[in-house]
Amino acid sequence: MTSSTSSTRSRKRPEERRQEIVDAAAAIALEEGMERITLRAVAQRLGVRPGLITHYFPAAEDLVVEAFTRAALTERERFFPMDGGTPLQRLAHFVDHIQRGLSSSLARLWLNAQHLSRFSPSVAAAVEEQDALDRSRLTELIREGIAVGEFADIDAEAAGIRIFLAVDGRGAYVNRTADLSHPAYRDFVADVTECMLGLAPGTLERQIQA
Repeated sequence: MTSSTSSTRSRKRPEERRQEIVDAAAAIALEEGMERITLRAVAQRLGVRPGLITHYFPAAEDLVVEAFTRAALTERERFFPMDGGTPLQRLAHFVDHIQRGLSSSLARLWLNAQHLSRFSPSVAAAVEEQDALDRSRLTELIREGIAVGEFADIDAEAAGIRIFLAVDGRGAYVNRTADLSHPAYRDFVADVTECMLGLAPGTLERQIQA
């Protein structure tokens, strides 16, 4: 087998290469911030020439938008699984990740994206789209819980909005270096969630421990 034949066979298909580029940019967004997504930074992470990145993304802003979208989608599936338990169990999984700080990188990403959306209509559109998908996922989960009697018969959409307001409020402190271990901070999202869904205080914590 000649070296040219080997190179041809190992060359990635365009759709595979494009996905690899977006995945690398999404990782940079979560780890370092969306401003750190440059053609050179993505190329260095993948061990390729910057010109290859430019071939797929002539406009760097398009890559930033796709990176945010990919990161938001991936994190949504981690924190809001469609299956894997009852609605209460899945909601407890979500709250547990927030309380343990496992969603910190996602909170930073959203703060970052909301800031950049002031200056970029395309980023603003992506933020609105992903926010709507998050709210839809939570609203559907709440409706499932109502249907099986785990949650009170409440307005699922309104409850979801208020829960996300609590999530965003807690996330606003994600870059603080002060000690935020006080229960009033740590349990804020759980407290609001239990209040909105008609759950007895401590229900989510008991579910998490179970």
